[in-house]
Amino acid sequence: MTATASVVAPRRGHERPSAGPVRRERNLGTYFIALLFIAVCIGPVAYIVLGGFRTNAQITASPAGLPAPWNFANYAEVLGSGVFWQELGNSLIAGITTTVGVVVLGLMVSYVLARYRFRGQGVLYSLFAAGLMFPITVAITPLYLLVKDLGLTNSLAGVILPQIAFALPTTVIILVPFLRAIPDELEEAAAIDGASRLGFFFRMVVPLSLPGVVTTGILAFIGSWNSYILPLFILNDAANYTLPLGVQAFSSQYSVDTARVLAFTSLSMIPALAFFAVFQRRIVGGLTGAVKG
Repeated sequence: MTATASVVAPRRGHERPSAGPVRRERNLGTYFIALLFIAVCIGPVAYIVLGGFRTNAQITASPAGLPAPWNFANYAEVLGSGVFWQELGNSLIAGITTTVGVVVLGLMVSYVLARYRFRGQGVLYSLFAAGLMFPITVAITPLYLLVKDLGLTNSLAGVILPQIAFALPTTVIILVPFLRAIPDELEEAAAIDGASRLGFFFRMVVPLSLPGVVTTGILAFIGSWNSYILPLFILNDAANYTLPLGVQAFSSQYSVDTARVLAFTSLSMIPALAFFAVFQRRIVGGLTGAVKG
């Protein structure tokens, strides 16, 4: 027994050093690729933000340089203009209204598709799933004609309603697995206790599906905030512009003043970036729950 142990021990000791360097090399390769992707994503954003702290002379002399000295006048001028705050308010109105509409309608539709059995249920769910393959750019011309016939052109309502419609497929696809995962025994117990279907919906379904609701709400808000094609066709008056249109108009008006354009662009990105950074864990958790369901 002693001889066997003395033979086996060196073999085990010989195997351990060989596994360590391989794992370290794999980890280093993974970290390098991750850092490369992070640099590709953060690089343009950092260039825009830092470019707002420079002067046009500095950008012309060294396009990739750092601010030397730092110039805060560009950001101060943008923040001091009423146009930026007006466009920011329009974007907030459109984003919040779109988010509320998507969450409310999507939750109701998903509840019916997940908890009820009726003829055509699978067809209706497939119809919402097919909406994911139908981008808004394909339907922009007939959509503009429809909005025009409804008299909603040059108004935020003409932007909000189509945004809600095109965000519903993603919302339904995410929320249906959450609602299907709720046990039927829970609904039966609530019915025995005297809860109606609406009572079960508001007291049990909504709290249990909160991760999916938060995820769909965040995606809807960011999608509305970054929307450009639809407001470009619907909005004609500068007083109703959202921030993406405002950036384009500001860039055309101050095409020579590159530093100020970069400052305006960075300020228009900050709310969406901050919003996404704060709630990114909820987005991942909600999508993970939808896949498990």
